[in-house]
Amino acid sequence: MPARDHFHSLMQIGPVQIGTHRDRHGQTEHAAVCTADRCGWSSDFTSQTAAQLAARTHRCKIR
Repeated sequence: MPARDHFHSLMQIGPVQIGTHRDRHGQTEHAAVCTADRCGWSSDFTSQTAAQLAARTHRCKIR
């Protein structure tokens, strides 16, 4: 049975939502996900600063 992802420290910058979670190796990671319809962009980062920078510079191609 796969482990469940538990996100905490959620924040939103524009359409991008950032959440902190532990990966399968127990390391802390920060996921940035665009919540716009049909965008599909997401990425994992090792620092919250990098995730925030990616959220601020992300531009949806569908707008």
